[in-house]
Amino acid sequence: MTGIQCYSFLIFFVSLISTLLIRSIFFNKPNNPTAGLHLPPTPPALPIIGHLHLLTPSLYKSFHRLSTKYGPLLYLRIGASRCLLVSSASVAAEIFKTHDLAFASRPIFAFADKLLYGTSGFITAPYGDYWRFMKKLCVTQLLGTPQVERSRAVRREEIERLLRRVLERKDGVVDVGAELMRYTNNVTCRMVMSSRCSEEEGEAERIRELVKESFELAAKMCFGDVLGPLKKLGFWVYGKQAMDVTRRYDELLEKVLKEHEERGNRGDWGEREDKDLMDLLLEVCQDEQAEVRITGTHVKAFFTDLFIAGTDTSAEAMQWAIAELINHPCVFRKVREEIESVVGKARLVEESDIPNLPYLQAVVKETLRLYPPGPVTTRECRQSCKINGFDIPEKTAVAINLYAIMRDKDSWDDPDKFLPERFLVSFKDQEKLDQYQGEVSGQKFNFVPFGAGRRGCPGTTLAFSLMNTAVASLVQCFDWVVDGDGGKVDMQSGQGMSLRMVHPLIARPVVHFTPFAASA
Repeated sequence: MTGIQCYSFLIFFVSLISTLLIRSIFFNKPNNPTAGLHLPPTPPALPIIGHLHLLTPSLYKSFHRLSTKYGPLLYLRIGASRCLLVSSASVAAEIFKTHDLAFASRPIFAFADKLLYGTSGFITAPYGDYWRFMKKLCVTQLLGTPQVERSRAVRREEIERLLRRVLERKDGVVDVGAELMRYTNNVTCRMVMSSRCSEEEGEAERIRELVKESFELAAKMCFGDVLGPLKKLGFWVYGKQAMDVTRRYDELLEKVLKEHEERGNRGDWGEREDKDLMDLLLEVCQDEQAEVRITGTHVKAFFTDLFIAGTDTSAEAMQWAIAELINHPCVFRKVREEIESVVGKARLVEESDIPNLPYLQAVVKETLRLYPPGPVTTRECRQSCKINGFDIPEKTAVAINLYAIMRDKDSWDDPDKFLPERFLVSFKDQEKLDQYQGEVSGQKFNFVPFGAGRRGCPGTTLAFSLMNTAVASLVQCFDWVVDGDGGKVDMQSGQGMSLRMVHPLIARPVVHFTPFAASA
């Protein structure tokens, strides 16, 4: 940020605080909707801005520090917004299970209705007929086990492409995160739009850039919700940029949508076996007997959500896994030995091998525990209720800090250490077995990398398939060498909505096994 930008921001901030202060002094205050309620504990706050000064761009870390100091259930005032902060498995169970229906909606951005798709998206849709219909569709068709199985060949081809790109690097170094981002994006594009569409005119690359911009913009746009009566300032500052990003999504998706509609008009959708996700949704659009009628806008909004929620986050999680394996060579060797004992040394590991690779799965779960793709998930209270004896008013926003829950010392031994063995227990110890199964299924809510309850991520099965197979392939085929700093990866996490690495993982791959030897 330049000196002029800093000065301009300072003038803006001082003016904003002055305006809010004058308003609070000279205008009548509305009735306090929380008067007389027994609210959860709240840390000391400042006038007007509340607890805003306690937060940093690494929101999950700020929340973690607050919960460590003041407790697992807090009532925060962030400017004009009110927020319930949840930071333990026991309290999360109240949200995800006991009162799941009461917290089945998500808060809406201050000016979400101004954007191109408005509130037609699935992720932020309020709880109701449309959301329930789309969730059912995701679970049974779009992202359920049958569709994941049908798209297995796509992921296999993209894994091979990833490995070939690494093998062909002429400069000897690889930006692991960038390659994994390319892999996840290509898989998503092909599952959504088919292979023909994903590579025409650089669509995959355009989507990668749009996803990156979307995350950066979302982090900036959040500040509009804390400004209360001045929240339109956020739209004045970032509205044009947000409209531009959604317009570019729309141009790309509209083109693909028309291609699929034309392809569907040339034949019977119902008789084809190679249907991608857009084909499936267009069938629903054409179905006059569907429980809820959806439009092309709903289809485009859904796929925008899918790209934003599933592409970058999965790639980041895989990058953390490779980084931890580089920093823990003993664990790396155990994963490779397990793969070779199951697969042998003559072929590439496949998705069908994963159930027979429990240590690999433990590594992936431990990575997700330490580095959840979405470190904070949100809900909104649809109806007043009580949590742990405290009153929670209707319309209260809820931030559930998955990062803190999965590093809670009350739930995990040595919570900040990378210990995949914690997910491997002796099956002779029934008590430990029950605990293990509870952690993996999410019923104890201390292992919730993708959230839980009604609003839990419907793409969990696909995410595990992507992660397990990619990590296994990169371990089976390469040793990874990091220059400098004792050969260790810098594990510092950065700012933003997702849990990113501050420094890209740049490593030199040393070939251990190549499945393409015959064609080399």
